[in-house]
Amino acid sequence: MPIDAGGDAAAAGRPAGDAAPAAADRPAATGRPAAAEAAPGGAADGARADSGLPPGFELAWGIRERPSRGPKRGLTLDRIVAAGIEVALTDGLGNLSMSRVAAQIGASTMSLYRYVAAKDELLLLMVDAALGFPPRVWEPADGWRPGLARWAVGVRAAYHRNPWALKIPISGPPFGPNNVAWLDAALRCLADTALAEAQKLSTVLLISGFVRNEATLTADLAAALAAVPKDQIMPSYGAMLARLIGPDAFPALQRAIASGALDDDDGLDAEFDFGLECILDGVAALIGS
Repeated sequence: MPIDAGGDAAAAGRPAGDAAPAAADRPAATGRPAAAEAAPGGAADGARADSGLPPGFELAWGIRERPSRGPKRGLTLDRIVAAGIEVALTDGLGNLSMSRVAAQIGASTMSLYRYVAAKDELLLLMVDAALGFPPRVWEPADGWRPGLARWAVGVRAAYHRNPWALKIPISGPPFGPNNVAWLDAALRCLADTALAEAQKLSTVLLISGFVRNEATLTADLAAALAAVPKDQIMPSYGAMLARLIGPDAFPALQRAIASGALDDDDGLDAEFDFGLECILDGVAALIGS
């Protein structure tokens, strides 16, 4: 499943802030459906709801009221998260700081802490927003396999749009609104199969891990080999190996080189399709067993 990344942020004290736009007018930086400013019976202005979530995620879920006082009118969690993503895309994740994000939206650094407790919490929210809300991937007439394939392609596309998100370490299961929605979307694809619920979750985790690993490989290779023509990468690798190893060493690799397999650069899209099909074949065998 798509996983929230980053570390847990400490809970902040009572913040003071600005009135946020009504839910219907709110920028959709987090990609979540518009929610009420606070759930019925929710916390008082800025007070932490009894959810165990960091304060920024309580805002994202709509179970914590937005700060309603302060000098910066119109500052919202969505604006802060969107600014963080813009900084990550333009300046790189290494240059992201609370002060840099504040400057991006013309706010003071301290005003951001009315919405998020720490940079780690902002990173969590940025990853969730970058993933976006899932499209409809499951169609009843299709069965589970096409739905999971569309799900995997959708997650991969989100990572390709936001490669910085792959640099944030995974530290726990997903609890951002978008991450949870993607998890539910994948489980819906498997709902009518004979798999146990634990097996369904394990299947989603397996596919999610494959997608993240492939997206990371793609991003890393794109950065490292930017100056090398794509159609020369694998042939150059095969030729180099042929010079390094003798005819009696590494016989299995020698056969691969001799076959020309290393000269055939199918591209990472083809590798992704092959790997996903292999995984789905295994899931099909499990479902049919």
